Amino acid sequence: MPSNRDIAAVRAWRTEAIRRIEADYNRSADTHLIRLELPRYPGITLYLKDESSHPTGSLKHRLARSLFLYALCNGWIGPDTCVIEASSGSTAVSEAYFARMLGLRFLAVVPASTAAPKLDAIRFHGGEIHAVDDPRTVYDVAHRLAAETGGHYLDQFTYAERATDWRGNNNIAESIFAQMAAEEHSIPRWIVCGAGTGGTSATIGRFIGYRRHATQLCVADPVHSVFHRHFADRAALSLPGGCASCIEGIGRPRVEPSFIPSVIDRMIAVDDAASIGAMRALSRRLGRRVGGSTGTNLVAVAQLVEEMASRGEAGSIVSILCDGGDRYGCTYYDDAWLDARGLDWRRNDMAFDTMFAA
Repeated sequence: MPSNRDIAAVRAWRTEAIRRIEADYNRSADTHLIRLELPRYPGITLYLKDESSHPTGSLKHRLARSLFLYALCNGWIGPDTCVIEASSGSTAVSEAYFARMLGLRFLAVVPASTAAPKLDAIRFHGGEIHAVDDPRTVYDVAHRLAAETGGHYLDQFTYAERATDWRGNNNIAESIFAQMAAEEHSIPRWIVCGAGTGGTSATIGRFIGYRRHATQLCVADPVHSVFHRHFADRAALSLPGGCASCIEGIGRPRVEPSFIPSVIDRMIAVDDAASIGAMRALSRRLGRRVGGSTGTNLVAVAQLVEEMASRGEAGSIVSILCDGGDRYGCTYYDDAWLDARGLDWRRNDMAFDTMFAA
């Protein structure tokens, strides 16, 4: 049993760890809300919440911060804890950032097929890579490594929906509504996001209900994901074998514990080729690259805009710019890579150009 002195030392370390994370947040300005006019749709305005401006470049920076604070305040992480996550991308990058801030070892359990730029970003922030041949084993391997090291498995897929205070406290939903306050249509008609863990949609959906806003929440989901199937039929819990989406960060083969369908108003299934085409068109409009999941969101936005216009409705739609496109130079922005996977993105690219045309 640890001595009172040992307990006091660990408590002092945790207090300092929380202070460091909070200080890091205070040094970072809130992410931008980009207004995009849609000349073909008078009265309808699109806003993009630009999460790529976080220190680690993606929406997952918020999740990683919340997961670390949740684990610290629960007493699950101490000064010698090895921190582990099952993630092949942005979540692991952000978690490696916070682990290094606290002087902790971080292990990312990733599929062996993970793109090199993602692995480089994890290593840049001090993380270690544990690759597995079968992507379906990442959860079990993460649990095993936590047991072997005496460490803590952050488990984003279980804790994402509960680690963030959905009632406020600077979460993404509170930020969106605060930034929209002075706009013509200050209460969005729709907010559109994707679902990877389900944490973002749970936070936004709960916040909308808590604040009694008329806003509706639409989740854009890859065709080859179980989430939209589960939304339509609660008995659908996993994908058939052989189904897989190439859009990283969103969509899952199984229903994750953090996915809460009851707070979602609508889900739109999006083909991968349409996601890539929309991503390319939006990147030209902004003058910089965005990631594939942002393209998925934009496909859903376009459908909602068309429906609003057909009914003669005016209003605003807010969507998430999840991350930048620099990490996808050898995949989504490589024509040969896309062609090898049979993705007819060019037709979709041209179609989405018209969305922003005068």
